[in-house]
Amino acid sequence: MGEALVELEHVGIAFSSGRNIGGGRFWALEDVSLRLDQGDRLGVIGRNGAGKSTLLRVIAGILSPDRGRIRRARVSCQLLALALGFVPHLSGRDNAILSGLLLGLRRREITARLPAIREFSELGAFFEEPIATYSAGMNMRLAFSVAMQAEPDVLLIDEVLSVGDAAFQEKSRAAMRERTGEGRTIVLVSHDEEQIRDRCNRVVWIEHGRSVLEGSRDEVFAAYHRHSAMEAPR
Repeated sequence: MGEALVELEHVGIAFSSGRNIGGGRFWALEDVSLRLDQGDRLGVIGRNGAGKSTLLRVIAGILSPDRGRIRRARVSCQLLALALGFVPHLSGRDNAILSGLLLGLRRREITARLPAIREFSELGAFFEEPIATYSAGMNMRLAFSVAMQAEPDVLLIDEVLSVGDAAFQEKSRAAMRERTGEGRTIVLVSHDEEQIRDRCNRVVWIEHGRSVLEGSRDEVFAAYHRHSAMEAPR
């Protein structure tokens, strides 16, 4: 086995907790280990608050571990998350440029892609209006359209496919299927088992900030469902 693109060993991330007098800390991740190789399509499952989104931010390099170790090869890791850096009083166009810069694109690159972003978002004339005038669905359509312009070595996807109305959701899924085809390295966080099974070849289960099991889809989902059944009220 060659060098991993990303490897985490017993990683923990702690945040300050305002609820505790004296500056207590809350461990969003306590002990997570995993390996990501070229071409892997890794699904991340677990209940709300398990630490899945925090894990993506660690892999992306946004957060540094408070304990444990992360090794990253010379690759770009991009977190695809909605409404990154949006400013309400700016237009859709200006927010698209700003968000594209935050995604790592050069200004000339994002400027050249503005017509495609406008077309995909289906915002029409609203593209030139302040996003403070947008509905939630319009905001999400713009954010998704911008995020799809990034072309990193490792794509990190945090629950972004349920955007807009039914027609736009299907359009978004088709775009994601194209982006996450064979050979693309991705990490996908989702509560949708069908989506994980369709997009991923391996799965890691996170529970209370710890990696419980990493392996094949069938193996991990079977263990996760057994655990959920045992925890369900009788």
